[in-house]
Amino acid sequence: MLKGRSLIDPMDFTIYELDEIFNLADQIIANPQEFSHLCDGKILATLFYEPSTRTRFSFEAAMLRLGGQVLGFSEPNSSSTAKGESIKDTIRTIACYADIAAMRHPKEGAPKIAALSTDMPVINAGDGGHQHPTQTLTDLLTIRSVKGSLSNLTIGACGDLKFGRTVHSLIKAMSRYENVKFVLISPKELKTPDYIKKEVLKKNNIEFVEVEKMEDVIGSLDILYMTRVQKERFFNEDEYIRLKDSYILNEDKISLAKEDMMILHPLPRVNEISYEVDDDPRAYYFKQAKYGMYARMALIAKLLGVI
Repeated sequence: MLKGRSLIDPMDFTIYELDEIFNLADQIIANPQEFSHLCDGKILATLFYEPSTRTRFSFEAAMLRLGGQVLGFSEPNSSSTAKGESIKDTIRTIACYADIAAMRHPKEGAPKIAALSTDMPVINAGDGGHQHPTQTLTDLLTIRSVKGSLSNLTIGACGDLKFGRTVHSLIKAMSRYENVKFVLISPKELKTPDYIKKEVLKKNNIEFVEVEKMEDVIGSLDILYMTRVQKERFFNEDEYIRLKDSYILNEDKISLAKEDMMILHPLPRVNEISYEVDDDPRAYYFKQAKYGMYARMALIAKLLGVI
């Protein structure tokens, strides 16, 4: 069903197709050795035009743990992009050598252009402030594994909701599940874009509120999704400095939360979650990073059609 497909937007797959990926991820988590040769002879190309640690390593670890191999670049100056090569030409060339590609690019829509230029499956590993669908797979798998369901949840998204592609992708993906509510916590300068509110939340009759103080709402949340204020998305450094410490999750704020609230974060963090919170049983962000590898293992296997 998924063989040969690309993943550019979290809405590219139905919830049933997502379940297919999550069910395979569950099997891999339970018995990783059983899948250690699934991608023998297959090659993943990682085309990262923007810095990344977790996402790139997660993709590479996923492919290696499936028995496949990896080639690629981690910044554009080490590729022919520095000579002016187009995305279309790059991906068509890479398709001569690899079976599947993961692309991160600062320009919104770049991975979609790549996918339209080749028959090879292309995975969007983040495009500008737009989408980050494999982070969304990671988030959904983590929530499903801990909560047992993706329905009947109140989700708080906190921090940079204007440029945060992980939050935009999560809202879109969760809008398809039953009885999901969003609490959008941000300074007015970093509010959720109007198109997300209009085309996703309002269009799907998803209940949501916008607030500026975390303390006022943290007690009502099943999930708190923290994000960093991203310096690289600002044109004005003074504005970044003023807003970067707007929201810091610490023990005092955690004390107001439910005992079973999940704290998620796509990482990297700067200082928006105090290190003291790491030992709290509600902190799932490092487990979330590990689930990301399993989600990508299942995704790669499905897109390659090896299972």
